[in-house]
Amino acid sequence: MTSRPHLVVEQDVFTRVIDVVLNDQCTADRRAAFADFFAHDVPDFDGWRQALRDRCPRVAPSRVTFVETVEELHRALPDADAVVVESLPIGADELALAPRLRVVQKFGFITRNIDSQACEARGVPVLTLRRRANVACAEQALMMMLALAKRLPEVNGKTSVALLEAAGFAPAPFDRRHTPSSNWARIPDIAMLQGATLGIIGFGEIGREVAVRAQAFGMKIIYTQRTPLDAETERTWHAAYRDMDTLLATSDWLLAQLPATPSTENLLDDAAFKKMKRGVRLINVSRAQVMSRDAVLAALRDGTLGGMGLDTLWTEPGNDDDELLQYPQVVLTPHLAGSPRSNATGDFEELITGLDRALRP
Repeated sequence: MTSRPHLVVEQDVFTRVIDVVLNDQCTADRRAAFADFFAHDVPDFDGWRQALRDRCPRVAPSRVTFVETVEELHRALPDADAVVVESLPIGADELALAPRLRVVQKFGFITRNIDSQACEARGVPVLTLRRRANVACAEQALMMMLALAKRLPEVNGKTSVALLEAAGFAPAPFDRRHTPSSNWARIPDIAMLQGATLGIIGFGEIGREVAVRAQAFGMKIIYTQRTPLDAETERTWHAAYRDMDTLLATSDWLLAQLPATPSTENLLDDAAFKKMKRGVRLINVSRAQVMSRDAVLAALRDGTLGGMGLDTLWTEPGNDDDELLQYPQVVLTPHLAGSPRSNATGDFEELITGLDRALRP
């Protein structure tokens, strides 16, 4: 290929890495910002970038065009050699506009927005990516669930009578002549994941990564979203569809796994919390904005919420006087569920090398 390939990329905060790696016209500000973003895990980000470029001479350098709407996508397709999309559609109409197109890359693994049959008929391969950051988010969700089930935030390090009593517990040895000694600290309300119902609100890629892990713990998986999945996909993920009200009323654990959009803002409001099973535990490793902060605090105060794990706050960084810090049954982390950054470098190494192979002469 004598001229630079043209990559059309759906705009996303992470897909901008493609611009940084492959586009010689990428701004110095963007390159510096991403070097800083990666620095704590990938201190030689520039070295990583150059090594990847050296391995992928067919796409390095490339002309990169970012698009956000279907209309922008259509305008960019006529001279596109490759397309990277997350939610924008690629079907017969898009293929008709793209005579040079040689590969479609899904930024993820669920290809419902791509007409794979139409692509196959045109001889255009569809590449997918099981994003490592999504796997990390699923691990974070399970970590929070296990921590809350075993009351880990409340008992961590409390192995003496004095510390346990100071924490409000009533430790006392058992009569070892007759009984075992397990849980001599007498911690009540320890829970099991096995046999519990996990309700997932938003059964996308992270929701499915959580589901496959929760199923391994013996949990019953139910989900809700705008469009139910087909029966075969439900069997694959061991999940059953429920409407929102039924899911809220029957779940022992809730995973709110939705992006922050105008349609999802404050989706879990006072009315939603009133429908939940008392003592339900709520996990959110997506965006706090899908929950009403006032409703969350009210549910913690009255016992509707038996626990919560939250990886992002309504404002970041958080505040030292946040009321959420008063609740021992709340696990808060500073927006690190998708870490380490090697997840992103691994994803983009896979993505860019895949594009490079697909664009061989």
